[in-house]
Amino acid sequence: MVFYNLVILFSLLMVITSARRFGVHGLSMIYYGMRCPLAENIVRDTVNNALQSDPTLAAGLLRMHFHDCFIEGCDGSVLLDSTKDNTAEKDSPANLSLRGYEIIDDAKQQIENQCPGVVSCADILAMAARDAVFWAGGPVYDIPTGRKDGRRSKIEDTRNLPAPFFNSSELITMFGQHGFSVQEMVVLSGAHTLGVARCSSFKNRLTKFDSTHDTDPALDSGFAAKLSKTCTAGDNAEAPFDETRNSFDNAYFNALQKKAGLLTSDQTLFASARTRNIVNSYAMNEAKFFFEFQQAMVKMGLLDVKEGKAGEVRLDCRKIN
Repeated sequence: MVFYNLVILFSLLMVITSARRFGVHGLSMIYYGMRCPLAENIVRDTVNNALQSDPTLAAGLLRMHFHDCFIEGCDGSVLLDSTKDNTAEKDSPANLSLRGYEIIDDAKQQIENQCPGVVSCADILAMAARDAVFWAGGPVYDIPTGRKDGRRSKIEDTRNLPAPFFNSSELITMFGQHGFSVQEMVVLSGAHTLGVARCSSFKNRLTKFDSTHDTDPALDSGFAAKLSKTCTAGDNAEAPFDETRNSFDNAYFNALQKKAGLLTSDQTLFASARTRNIVNSYAMNEAKFFFEFQQAMVKMGLLDVKEGKAGEVRLDCRKIN
């Protein structure tokens, strides 16, 4: 228990340090303490109830937070619906695998009934992702709140999301543009320990790969045969990232060691000399993965946060006020 408390204390200090480093002054660990003290409990209960009914939604919530933060910062832009004049982020092919919008809507409605116009959708999404990780068996971590909701959501902005065919150099460059180190890029990729990918995202690895290989040489032949069988059902058929698709653990990194990474952007982490040792360290030490994952998630949650008049608190997460 003493060790656990020390880990929590250290994590809180990291949160405060990270917030200062990124110039985020309006966020606080007790932002809603007086104005909406039940907000976090409402989100946690809503997430837990939803995941109890459908554990696969944990991956959707975690990925939704990631895709939100990488576009326009962590401002709930991925939650906005398209209108007749604008196609929003959520309708991009890159975001069609996101799930759990109804969980955010449910939590938001409950919170609005308690504290109208106080809690942002961006904060609800950040809390929901955190609670989904913990529910699935991952690390517990705390996050500062006080994010405001953005007013822009455009499909063309999703070109700034990492593509499934990226190699390690491309991933390092893209994550680096957001201030992440190589190690942080690898540990955040470990979020793929939850969920599935559609065949359309990896079928290029299963067909004539080049003049000398029928499949991607970085892919285990037995695993490739298994995926090929799955994909006979079409582009929308799904395969899990690792063998424990609903459990947050280090099985994803173990899979990479066995050349069983699902996407090119997964297996490249083991294929590349620049990232292989990091993969090996997480495959060998799950506690290390958990600890460094929670640190990276807190940092990601601070990306381009909107504060004050730069954003708003939406009354409906699907549309601007």
